[in-house]
Amino acid sequence: MPDADADADADADADADAGRPPIRGAPASRGDLWEPQTLANIRSMKWSQAFIPTLRDDPADAEAVSHKLLVRAGFIRQLMAGAYSLLPAGIRVRQHIVDIIREEMNTIGGQEFLLPAIHPADIWQASGRWDIDEMFHLKDRKGADLALGMTHEEIFTTVASELASYKQLPQIWYQIQTKFRDEPRPKAGLLRVREFTMKDSYSMDVDSAGLDVAFESHRAAYIRIFSRLGLDVIQVEASSGAMGGSDSVEFMAPSVIGEDVVVTSDCGYSANIEKAVSALDHMEDPRDIAPLERFPTPGVKTITDLVTFEGGAAADRQIKTLVFIADEVPVLALLRGDHDLQEQKLSDQLGVTMLRPASEDEIVDALGAHPGSLGAVGIQHLRIVADVALNGRSGMTTGANEDDFHCRNVSVDRDIVVNDWFDLRTVTQGDLCITCGEALTLQAAIEVGHIFKLGTKYSEALDAKILNENGKAVPVVMGSYGIGVERALASVVESSHDANGIIWPANLAPWDVVVTVVRPDDEPTMAVANRIYTELTAAGVEVILDDRKERPGVKFKDAELVGIPQRITVGPRGVEAGNVEWATRGTSEKRDVPINKAVGTLSEAISASKD
Repeated sequence: MPDADADADADADADADAGRPPIRGAPASRGDLWEPQTLANIRSMKWSQAFIPTLRDDPADAEAVSHKLLVRAGFIRQLMAGAYSLLPAGIRVRQHIVDIIREEMNTIGGQEFLLPAIHPADIWQASGRWDIDEMFHLKDRKGADLALGMTHEEIFTTVASELASYKQLPQIWYQIQTKFRDEPRPKAGLLRVREFTMKDSYSMDVDSAGLDVAFESHRAAYIRIFSRLGLDVIQVEASSGAMGGSDSVEFMAPSVIGEDVVVTSDCGYSANIEKAVSALDHMEDPRDIAPLERFPTPGVKTITDLVTFEGGAAADRQIKTLVFIADEVPVLALLRGDHDLQEQKLSDQLGVTMLRPASEDEIVDALGAHPGSLGAVGIQHLRIVADVALNGRSGMTTGANEDDFHCRNVSVDRDIVVNDWFDLRTVTQGDLCITCGEALTLQAAIEVGHIFKLGTKYSEALDAKILNENGKAVPVVMGSYGIGVERALASVVESSHDANGIIWPANLAPWDVVVTVVRPDDEPTMAVANRIYTELTAAGVEVILDDRKERPGVKFKDAELVGIPQRITVGPRGVEAGNVEWATRGTSEKRDVPINKAVGTLSEAISASKD
């Protein structure tokens, strides 16, 4: 165990050497932690007094690299599934992210708010979003229905209702606030959680032209933000989902751990898999349309079963029939047998709030057969939507709506009443781009930002109107724009690390430099280390002095694990020769620097590494 009295004496000596006045009421052992004057002093500290609980082994339940490293490096600790405590080092990185976001939002004219995280039910009921599954619902002691905010479109709109005239527009409002989401499968550390911080901003304009300007201003701001965070992002077309509205763009950071899929082509086309489309392949149908024929298919339950069944059909000659409940109404969705449904496309095209697969009992009630024998031939009592790949197809096979029976020679135009034709299928690797005709590429990615054109969805529902230049009351035209703060933090770690730990970009690192003391018990060494630490702090550099009574190897490993960009090593031999060693994280570069030039050299390098 380290000797606490010895540590206190060393701190007191260090303070005396630096010429610091004692702080009234501060324990002598606290040293620099009790200096109140400047932000630099607050952000600089001694490792022996800091809480940085590093671990040598990965947490047993962690799969994502960011989860493993943020726990091991002492940035986060899990409280329960989907809820994490941010420790001091994590708070420092998070604050740097928040500072960058705030600067860029202010640059485009954003005004910062802080709205409540707990909301009354009536506002969400008015917008039609009260029954979203991911929302935390609760009651107060009087029985009133409340919710924890998963987003703030509705609440900002209530504030916007105080706008009266087009002369007050445009407006850009934002906040950096806690959100809550009843995530069914929290995982991957900070990437999928139940409680998180989001920068959400909202634009208010008198018309769609103004919204276009605000949307592009946010797009440009987001490009600058992610560049400053060190994240390479792809802008993709995206679904607006439950948010509603028209145009929607996601900012995606490619990552093997990402749960979103980005579809791109060399011509510049890019879209989320939920939105992506591809060119249809050519199919030859029979020249003669044969009569519809019903035939027995005992034991056939799947597309594959019918492919191998004698007298069956290839997957691309089958019609896949899926039953969904859309806002409590049954709907049939038809696709080619070799295509998979993209459920978000179906939801978007139907324009519904709630969409789910029908249960087996609901399927039997609607069609009279179990899954595996379903079809739309002759069905007129249900809405039928079909993927465009089936348009005009003949010579197809589908279920007969009687268990163990199918129909062949199906002509879609002749035998099925399709109410709506939509693009419903999921794009796959190698499909052809609709723009250039070349093969599409699919890659996993993390969504780090999302911008929406909401239009008047919320202002109409919540009666947020202004008088236009003609004196007519019109709903405010809105946009919504979000960045997940902790998700961005984790995404940076996913993209910037090595076998030794995190490699923070200079703008985000918890400290700019660590001054590592090889022999804290050697007075000349400690005096030089304290001098460099004090001068760097005075120069506005965020510095941590590793004065722990640990082996140098332990200190070096911790500095690399935590990801501090620069390291100055102060040892007896170097001090005797008038030098300290300077190393940069993520490289093998090390060089000796004269003691009297160390602070100036390092300050210049740190300044140059930041934007």
